[in-house]
Amino acid sequence: MNILITGSNRGLGYEIAAEALERGHHVLAGVRDTAAQGKLAELSKPYGGQLELVELDVTDEAGVAALAGTLRQQGRAIGAIVNNAAILVERNTPIEQLNIEEVAKTFDINLFGPMRVAKHFLPLVTEKHGAIINISSEAGSISNAYPGDYPYGISKTALNMFTQQLLSAVRERGIQVLSVHPGWMKTDMGGENAPTDPRQSAKGILDMIEGQLVPKGKFNFVDYTGKEMPI
Repeated sequence: MNILITGSNRGLGYEIAAEALERGHHVLAGVRDTAAQGKLAELSKPYGGQLELVELDVTDEAGVAALAGTLRQQGRAIGAIVNNAAILVERNTPIEQLNIEEVAKTFDINLFGPMRVAKHFLPLVTEKHGAIINISSEAGSISNAYPGDYPYGISKTALNMFTQQLLSAVRERGIQVLSVHPGWMKTDMGGENAPTDPRQSAKGILDMIEGQLVPKGKFNFVDYTGKEMPI
C-alpha cells in the first residue's frame, strides 16, 4: 500500500512511517523541507526506495496541489492518507490572554491542513480498502471539555466534524475515514511524562489502516486501540 503521512519527520508521524515501512508498505513521507529530514534519514538506509520523502507543507495549498498533480501525472495511486501534522500552542492560556493570531495559525495547520490534503489527494485514493486517518485528540471531545488549550482543542473538535462529513462523502467508494486519538505520548508535544510509547500508537493506527482492527461505534472518533471516544 502507498501511504501518505504529513508531518512525518518526528514524533508520531515518524513512528507511523517506521511501522508502515516495517510492514512492507511504501511511504510518502511528507515534510515541509526535504533537506531537513530529521530522524527520517535513519530509515533511508534500510528501506531505500520504499521510503520517499516529499515536500508537503499543509498550509501551502499551491504546494499541496502541485504534489498531488505530480503523482497523478506519474499514474500513482494512494491507499491511505494520515493527516498527522499539527501544532499545540497557547497552552493553559486563559481566554482573557489568548493570542487570536495563534488560534488562527492552529486552525490553518490542524484543520485547514487536512482539508487541503483531502481536497487534492482524495482523487488519488484508489487502492483497494482506502483509508483517511485524521489524527485527533481527546482534547477535541465536547463532552470532556476543559479550560485552556483553546486553539488545539477547538481545532480537533472541528477536525472530528470534518471526519464525519468526509466519511459521508466517500462512503460509497468504500474509503474508511477515522479521527484517531493517539493517546498521551512521549513526543515533543506530549513530553517525557506521557505514559504511551508513540510506536504503540502507530501500531494501532496501522492495524486500522490494514483492516486488522475494525472500530465500532456511532461516530468515527476512536483511540488507537479502536475504542470509541466520547464526542
